[in-house]
Amino acid sequence: MNDIISILKSVGAVLTDDHFVYTSGKHGSVYINKDALYPHTKETSRVGKMFAEKFKHKAVDVVAAPALGGIILSQWVAYHLSKLKGKEVLGVYTEKTPDKNQVFTRGYDKLVKGKNVLVIEDLTTTGGSVLKVVNSVKAAGGKVVAVSVMVNRNPDQVNAAMMGAPFSALGILKAEAFDENVCPLCKKGIPINTKVGHGKKYLEAKK
Repeated sequence: MNDIISILKSVGAVLTDDHFVYTSGKHGSVYINKDALYPHTKETSRVGKMFAEKFKHKAVDVVAAPALGGIILSQWVAYHLSKLKGKEVLGVYTEKTPDKNQVFTRGYDKLVKGKNVLVIEDLTTTGGSVLKVVNSVKAAGGKVVAVSVMVNRNPDQVNAAMMGAPFSALGILKAEAFDENVCPLCKKGIPINTKVGHGKKYLEAKK
């Protein structure tokens, strides 16, 4: 169980053959319920260690990630990087603003200024959230040394060119994401899952 997909499957975080609504608003049949990972500290720690091992030879002072799940991830990655490097690596996070940006609050921008920053995220479908963190690091005067995600669901579009920095993923689980008006699952009348993802909100908004 050394690969990320196996770890996620072991905690029941990979769901297939259903009808999901993603954060981006698109629909699809594969869902990674990252929230199923975080209650399991042993597995979450292992994921943090996988990131840390990957970047132990890079100059990293701070690990930054977007809230909410990113808070947990940035802590574990910074913890393991600190141990591997024998120096303190800080773990910070950005928070979502009403206009859906990701910005540093709580004085964390001061911790990023002039520092080498590793930006991480759990999942990426459109890459939008993680790109906002990259921009916030730059705006705070930090240097983005690398961007890495736990699972990249859209490797064709989400890459180093988009991020403007070296980009990698621990794993890739391609998931086709469809706009609602062309969604084949909608056309087949497959009910939307309201337990995970944004299906419940989506259906309430349709009422």
